[in-house]
Amino acid sequence: MNSWDESPGSETDGNNKENQPETSHNKSRLLSEPWKPCRQPRAAVKEWQLKLRSCLGTVCGMQWYGYAALGVLTAILSFIMDLSVTKLLRAHQWLYMKLEGHIVLQFFCWTLYPACLCSFASSFSHNICPFSTGSGIPEVRTMLAGAEMPHYLSLTNMFAKFLGLICTLAAGSTVFLGKVGPFVHLSTMLGAYLSKLCSLIQANKKERAADEMLVVAAAVGVASCFGAPISGVLFSVEVMTSHFAVRHYCPCFFSAACGAATFRLLSVWSGDGETLQALFKTNFPTAVPFYPLEVLLFAFLGLLCGVVCCLYLFCHRWILHFTKTKPVFIRMLTTEKGLYSGIVVFFLASLTFPHSAGQFMASKFTMKQLLTSLLDNGSWSSQSHNASVQVEPLLGWSSSGTPVYVSLAVFLLMKMWMLVLACTLPLPAGYFMPVFVYGAAIGRLLGEGVAYISSAGESSDQQWASINPGGYALAGAAAFSGAVTHTLSPVLVAVELTGQFSHAVPILLATLLANGLARSGHRPSFYDALSISKRLPHLPSLKKACPRLPSTPVGRVLGVKSVQLQKAAGPAEVQNAVSSTDTQIPVVESHESQVLLGFVLRPELLMFLRRCEAESLEKRLDEVCCIHPTSVLLSPHSTVQETLSLLSLVGAQTLFVADRGRLLGRITWSEMKRILEDLAKEI
Repeated sequence: MNSWDESPGSETDGNNKENQPETSHNKSRLLSEPWKPCRQPRAAVKEWQLKLRSCLGTVCGMQWYGYAALGVLTAILSFIMDLSVTKLLRAHQWLYMKLEGHIVLQFFCWTLYPACLCSFASSFSHNICPFSTGSGIPEVRTMLAGAEMPHYLSLTNMFAKFLGLICTLAAGSTVFLGKVGPFVHLSTMLGAYLSKLCSLIQANKKERAADEMLVVAAAVGVASCFGAPISGVLFSVEVMTSHFAVRHYCPCFFSAACGAATFRLLSVWSGDGETLQALFKTNFPTAVPFYPLEVLLFAFLGLLCGVVCCLYLFCHRWILHFTKTKPVFIRMLTTEKGLYSGIVVFFLASLTFPHSAGQFMASKFTMKQLLTSLLDNGSWSSQSHNASVQVEPLLGWSSSGTPVYVSLAVFLLMKMWMLVLACTLPLPAGYFMPVFVYGAAIGRLLGEGVAYISSAGESSDQQWASINPGGYALAGAAAFSGAVTHTLSPVLVAVELTGQFSHAVPILLATLLANGLARSGHRPSFYDALSISKRLPHLPSLKKACPRLPSTPVGRVLGVKSVQLQKAAGPAEVQNAVSSTDTQIPVVESHESQVLLGFVLRPELLMFLRRCEAESLEKRLDEVCCIHPTSVLLSPHSTVQETLSLLSLVGAQTLFVADRGRLLGRITWSEMKRILEDLAKEI
């Protein structure tokens, strides 16, 4: 990877004297090929490309332009998605308001609109690209761990996921699904193609880490969703990668900053904001944001969020197992995805109809409005007794005249199982924002209770006269979402979304306690449960379900022995070896002894065959080709965990397994993927 302090022109040929011959050489080579059309224009384009590359290369490495382009393009994609979703949500609200006075028509408008959108999202995603459904984060984590899954990075997948996610988000808070996970996947797809583009226009063709741009893209995806670059990088470190290299920090922060700045600027230019401010601007008191003894209440909130998280994760794992084992669900989720999504969303929308149970769940609010209302710094318990001071957030939660405590309690009880059911929908959807809002509701309920008790005892203790329930909602959002994902990055997400650095300490305390309780007993996180359910070859997730898997000896799970050559092999044997796709072919002393000598590269074998054919001689392999020694040799008693770690370090190199010098087999990334998939079947 190049740095900002590299010498000018290091990515090009070094100076203008060398650039000019290269330009002339490429131009003359194009002109000398009469069978290619448009020779003169193509030569001119090639010449201008080389000049541009030379000019850009004098500032910094070409990959840095790729990082900047990734941040900007991802932010533009996020803004277009938000704009489209806003238009669709406003259309739904306008149609619903126009039917005021006709309850039956309003009911069908409220239920059929999101049901049709989600049914279309499922059918479209299934028919265009079946891999576009779900969050996408478990698959991206698997790819970053080394497994090859090219169909998850295709342009078809990107188009299907983008359009399907717009339809899912346009269903509103009825479905209660978010954007983060699929958008991180979209950012990763964009990063994969930008990485290919950068490798094509680079002057030098040195090897680069294949997953470098994907790691950066994961950070940019979060930064472009919330305009939060720091938490985006921390999310990439915690969730996406098993081993985060130090060299990735600078590219991640640079690209995430470009994405966050572009996202904020687009919001300002569109008229949504006056300046580059936090996405959810709050007005918490700055003089005394919280009292010292309130730290104990924040700690209790963290433990409460941890308990609720354990219940939620249990229900989530249960319903994933239920839908994978029941024939009816298996058939519908395989062949009738659109019908299944339509039925489930219609059922969820019926429960949230504002003239029924929806009046107790603030169902008219969108996801953004729900979070904004829950983070309100005023105490609703005091406002509810004075009709003249009621504000919009309170009116949304107590429109029917019911106490705000009842509405919050009904919201928490209903949304728990409704969110678990919505997680089974076969459409592109994110699950971070829903649990973030749910945690904010938990914190708001506790904060309102503390505010009510403190106002009742105001005469006895003036210190507790002004409790801010919004601070508890913010801490609850970070604690619950952090416990569900087993991460600490929601602390920074909460701080960057609201700009409330004054509450950083209690938020971190609550998140740590919630995480500790959720992680106890080796419980898998939300994303781990998805990886286990999908049988993805991701060892960190698989060992949560079965701790003995990483200690499995690699000799027990080796596949069929691959093609090999003896050092005295002739052209006929070499011809059979090159028919395989292996790039590194092992060489043994003889087929009888199986003593490993090293390996030979496939291009060298092709040269060996051409030489034998040209000279019409029967030469031996060891007389022509160089037998490379193996730098790393595995024992059959090495564990799968050790093998995976070594494979991550050596990259694309093949690892050979030998017992006392005798070749037993080989391990490549494709072979490791097969091993992990076989181990996943044992769970």
